[in-house]
Amino acid sequence: MSSVAKPHRTTPAAVTVRRAVVVTRPTLYDELLERHGTRGQIDFVLRDRGRNIAELDAAHAAQQAALHTVGGGVPLAWRRAHVDRADLDRFLFEPDDVVVAVGPDGLVANLAKYLDGQPVIGVDAGDGRSVGRLTATRPGDVAAMLTRSDNDSSLTYQELTMVEAELDDGRKLRALNEVFVGHRSHQSARYTLTIGQQRERQSSSGLIVSSGTGATGWAASIHRATQCGLPLPKVDDPHLLLLVREAWPSAITGTDLVAATVTPDEPCTITSAMEGGTVFGDGIEADPLPFDHGRTVTVRPSPARLRLVLAPDEGGNS
Repeated sequence: MSSVAKPHRTTPAAVTVRRAVVVTRPTLYDELLERHGTRGQIDFVLRDRGRNIAELDAAHAAQQAALHTVGGGVPLAWRRAHVDRADLDRFLFEPDDVVVAVGPDGLVANLAKYLDGQPVIGVDAGDGRSVGRLTATRPGDVAAMLTRSDNDSSLTYQELTMVEAELDDGRKLRALNEVFVGHRSHQSARYTLTIGQQRERQSSSGLIVSSGTGATGWAASIHRATQCGLPLPKVDDPHLLLLVREAWPSAITGTDLVAATVTPDEPCTITSAMEGGTVFGDGIEADPLPFDHGRTVTVRPSPARLRLVLAPDEGGNS
C-alpha cells in the first residue's frame, strides 16, 4: 500500500500590533471635585479663599484638549490603552508599548519604575504644572512621532539614569529622581552609612541619593544648603549623588560623610538603627520599603534606564 504525503501546513507567525498607552493624572479640578462632590461646592470653597474657579476650568480644559489631540494622533492600526497614575501598580505594560504621558514632569517620574525599556513620550498638557524637562513634547507632535516609531524606529531617545534601592531580603525599589532613606515621621533617622572604605554612624533628617534627572529638584535644594562641594550629576551621567540632610554631631554620630558619589562599583549601604524607618522613591511615601532596626539597604544606579523620546525642539527628528 502506498502512502500519500499530507500537505504541510504552517501556522502564520503572530503579528504584533503596537499599543499606545496614554498615562494621565487627575487635574486639580478633578481632585477638588472628588473631595467636595459638586462644581458648586468647589466654586464656594474657592471664592471663600479669594480664588476663581475659572483658573481650574482653564487648566482642566487644556488637559482635555491635549488628550483629544494625542488620541487623534494614534495610528488607526494600533491598539490603545489609557491608565491613570493611581492604577499604574496594577497595569501590565507590554514590551512593544509606546507610553505617552500627558501631564506634569512628575507623571513621568511616577511611571518610570513600572517600565522595562518601553519608550516614553512626555507631553505638556498645557495646564501650567509642567516645567518642560520631561514633558516637552507638544500634543500636535505626537502623531508624527508615533508614526515614525511604527515604521522605521527613527525616534531620538535619551537614556536617563535611575536609582535602585535593594533591601537585604531582596526587595527592590526603583526611582527616576531620587530615593529617600530616613524616618517616616519627623523624628531623627539613625543609621550607619558606608561607601567604599568610609563608614559613619549618623543621626540626621534622612538622606537622598539623586540621579541627574532629580538634580534640579530636591537634590538641588539640599546641595545649595549643604554646599558640599561635589557637583550635581547631569541628566545623562551614569553616577548618582548622595546628600545627607541636617546631620547631627554627637559623641556617637558624625558629620563627615554627608555627600558622596555613588556608582555601580561603589554603591552606598545604610544599616538602620531605628524603628519606623522608610525607603521610598520620587516622593511616593505610600509605596515604601520598610527600614526598621537591623535592616540594610543598598543604593546604586539601576541597570534599567528610562528611554525618553526627545521632542523635535530638543533634537528629535521633526
